[in-house]
Amino acid sequence: MSNLEVRPAERICTPGGAAAPDRPGDLQILEPRDVPLGGPRAMNVRRTLPQRARSLVGAWCFLDLYGPDDVAASAGMQVPPHPHTGLQTVSWLFEGEVLHRDSVGSVATIRPGELNLMTAGRGIAHSEQSPVERPPRLHGVQLWIALPGELRHRPPEFAHYGDLPVLDVGAARVRVLVGELAGTRSPATVHSPLVGAQIDLPRGGRAVLPVDPAFEHAVLVVAGSVRIEGEPVAPSSLAFLPLGHTEIALDADGPDDDALLLLIGGAPFGEEIVMWWNFVARSHDEIVAARAQWQAEVRAPGGRAAGPDRSAAGGAGIDERFGRVEGYDGPPLPAPELPNLRLRPRA
Repeated sequence: MSNLEVRPAERICTPGGAAAPDRPGDLQILEPRDVPLGGPRAMNVRRTLPQRARSLVGAWCFLDLYGPDDVAASAGMQVPPHPHTGLQTVSWLFEGEVLHRDSVGSVATIRPGELNLMTAGRGIAHSEQSPVERPPRLHGVQLWIALPGELRHRPPEFAHYGDLPVLDVGAARVRVLVGELAGTRSPATVHSPLVGAQIDLPRGGRAVLPVDPAFEHAVLVVAGSVRIEGEPVAPSSLAFLPLGHTEIALDADGPDDDALLLLIGGAPFGEEIVMWWNFVARSHDEIVAARAQWQAEVRAPGGRAAGPDRSAAGGAGIDERFGRVEGYDGPPLPAPELPNLRLRPRA
C-alpha cells in the first residue's frame, strides 16, 4: 500500500528506541496514531511504526493497521500505481480481498491466510484495489521491511504464498508469515533474520511463545482484550520487547471476545535508514533522486516511461526505473512535494 499522506515527513530511522521501556518486565507500549490516507474521505489507518519512541523492530520499519471497514457500498481500497525503493512490502489480510498489480507483470488477489511479498529493490511500481466482486468487509495490515544495504539496489520481484505453515502453541493457533517460530519456517524469502506471525487466541486462552533471544520483538493487538507479559495492551497498540526474551506470555482475558494478534521480530538492523513517502534509502540525496525519477516517468508520454521490460521509452529519452502497471484504469499517483529542508542523520 502507498503512504498517501500529502505531507509525509522525512524520518531517520535508527536501531533502538528514543527511551527505555518504562513498564515492569521491560515492556514498552507504542500507541498508534491515526493517519488519513488520501484526504478527508480516505481510509484511516492506525500507524505504530515508525514513531518517535521507536523506528524499527529488527528490519521491520513500517506498520499500518486498517479496518475493519465496510466496503460493500463503497469503492473499497483504491490505491493508484505508486513507487517503492529499498524495501519489501508485506500485505496481510484478516478479512476481505485486495487485487495487486505491479510493473514486473504480477497480478494476484490476496485473501486472508495468504501473503503478498513484494521486493522493491532498485525500484518497482504497484497498485492495490478492492475487486469488483468482493466480501463486504476489509481488514488488514501493511508492513515494510528495510532491505540490507548490499541488496537495496537488486532487481524487483513479487511472490504470492497461499499455503503458509500453522502450529499450535498452548491455546493459540499461530500462522507463520515470514521467518521461523518454534521450529516452524515460512517459505517466504526475506533478506534479514526476521519473524512475522498471526496469532489467534480464544477468550480465556493462554499461550507462551518461544522466541529467539537474539531478536527484538513486538506484538500488535489487532482485536480483543489481551495481556502481554502480564500487562494489559489496548487494541491497535504495539507492545515492544527488547533483546534477551526466550518467551512471550499472552493471555486473552476478555469475557466475550477472542484475541487476534500479530507478532513481528528480528535481529537489530545495523543500518541507519532515511524514509520519505514510499522510499527507503540511506540519504536525503537518494530520496530526492528517486522522487525526481518517478515524477519524470509519470510525466512521460502515456503517463509512464516504458513497460514491464524496464527499457527506456521510445523517443522519450527517459531512463525508466519504476515501470508501468498494466491493467490499472487510471493515472499513477504523483509524488508529494519534498519538505524545504535537508535531512541529516542524528548521532
